[in-house]
Amino acid sequence: MRVLGIETTCDETAVAVVSERLGGEGGEILSNEVLSQIARHAAYGGVVPEIAARAHIDVLDRLIRRALERAKTEAKDLDAVAAAAGPGLIGGVLVGLTAGKALALALGKPFIAVNHLEAHALTARLTDRLDFPFLALLISGGHTQIVAVKAIGDYRRLGSTVDDAAGEAFDKVAKMLELPYPGGPQIEKLALEGDARRFEFPRPMLGREGADFSLSGLKTAVRQEILRLQTLSEKDVRDLAASFQAAIVDVIVDRVRSGVRLFTAGEGRAPQGLVIGGGVAANGAIRRALMRLCAESGLRFISPPAALCSDNGAIIAWTGLERLKRGLTDDLDFAPRPRWPLDAAPSRSHHGKA
Repeated sequence: MRVLGIETTCDETAVAVVSERLGGEGGEILSNEVLSQIARHAAYGGVVPEIAARAHIDVLDRLIRRALERAKTEAKDLDAVAAAAGPGLIGGVLVGLTAGKALALALGKPFIAVNHLEAHALTARLTDRLDFPFLALLISGGHTQIVAVKAIGDYRRLGSTVDDAAGEAFDKVAKMLELPYPGGPQIEKLALEGDARRFEFPRPMLGREGADFSLSGLKTAVRQEILRLQTLSEKDVRDLAASFQAAIVDVIVDRVRSGVRLFTAGEGRAPQGLVIGGGVAANGAIRRALMRLCAESGLRFISPPAALCSDNGAIIAWTGLERLKRGLTDDLDFAPRPRWPLDAAPSRSHHGKA
């Protein structure tokens, strides 16, 4: 089986072709083309939806051709076409979803509408041999949640942010520190040279029942410290970055630990492993801290390569392949969804089983 996947939910235009390995053990990425729009949005300090949508239109056709060429695959030999249908910026989602439907219709192939969050949750099944059920931590600019992944299409959200997402908090603090966009990688780089013990920032929700996150108060605490200092030296910026990142790491570890307890209580057994996905999952400090937590808890830690944590077409294609194998395809009237909770009761129209 070979599936082409299209991803246009935010500021990356991405197309990939993925095939199933012989024996059904994971997948093989035949091509994975990604064009970032960071340079277009940097001057605005964040993603501008209209600019993002127009940029997707400009390059998507060319990227589809390139992905097929590098995969050494003719379009007619594809088994299906998958496209991210949400959640995301509605203009960008419309571009990719429409292109995917048009390609599937022209080729007479099945079409699969993919939940972008589901794709991140299932990435570990592309890169590693991982059975259900497992625990997934999804952390990005728009989403921060802990999910019990029980089967394809069967998810239970154990906790999520009640205000800012982790990536949003990183970007907003970076903007306060007058760092270039995107802010997360800049903070991580500076934190390596800073004193994480200099500023005592709060750890919201630490030790609380449940697995929800709250990061708005932490962001506000950083702002108050910046106002108190008035003029920031280079050392101040490094120490603020290190102290902020240390607080985020502590919160994430505590919430995941609670998520493991909730998973075990709900499923009657421990998860097969912990999977992390989303752009913030590329942060080295977060990865190392979660690796230590898993080692202490006897859990398998699965962290896909950084390139597969950010938005890309390979994870969309793989999710399409997983759904195709189970007969889960979608009609061409599937509507884009700017909001699409992973654990919501789906109002999907499948040709196959629901």
